[in-house]
Amino acid sequence: MFDRLRRVGVLTAACLAFVAGPAAAMETAITHPPAQPYPQDQLASSLATQAPDLNPQVLLTAVSAMQCAVSSGAEPADRLAVIDFSLPSSEQRLWIFDLQTRTLLLQDLVAHGQGSGGNLASSFSNVEGSHQSSIGLFRTQESYFGKHGYSLRMDGLEAGINDLARQRAIVIHPADYVDPSWVERHGRIGRSHGCPAVRPEVASMVVDSLKGGQFMFSWYPDDHWLATSSFINCPATDGGDMIVSAR
Repeated sequence: MFDRLRRVGVLTAACLAFVAGPAAAMETAITHPPAQPYPQDQLASSLATQAPDLNPQVLLTAVSAMQCAVSSGAEPADRLAVIDFSLPSSEQRLWIFDLQTRTLLLQDLVAHGQGSGGNLASSFSNVEGSHQSSIGLFRTQESYFGKHGYSLRMDGLEAGINDLARQRAIVIHPADYVDPSWVERHGRIGRSHGCPAVRPEVASMVVDSLKGGQFMFSWYPDDHWLATSSFINCPATDGGDMIVSAR
């Protein structure tokens, strides 16, 4: 599987194509100062040094998918969140990076949906009522106070994979069941209805750092997604620069 991912990493140096469906969502991103180019592999390598527990090929794929969106007209972002759903929920599998300083802001626990599996997630869906998590590239949007407290809406950017996220109310929110004590008692943390729920202690920081048009990339080695994702399978160009906003 990771041989396939290595090939993907080479093919996604830069991108030309973009999924038409989520283009409207992209237009809601916040306004940024002029962008500056950075070599894509250099950015991924810099971030990898900050996150030794994150598979570097997963990180490279996340950066490449983000590059695909930006090269296709999306506003650059200041931060990138990566979730590796191939890891068990008992491990810290959420990373949040500052793209300007190339630093790790947070590594922590994150829940998956009840329908996706027990401690290990293995099933993902874009279907309302499935209670499964979704994979792929997302754009975070507005924060709000809902039934779970301070939360963050986001739009899925991949048609047929996660583009019903807003309709399904797939949001980032705090949850008491995202707690290490659950691992001691149950061998896993609790599960959501598909939302990437986080610990209440870090929820405000997560929402504040990601709101307003950042990128989130949820990974799982799904053969169909890897073969068909427009963000992962972007045509290569002569560029290879990662575009992030300049403060």
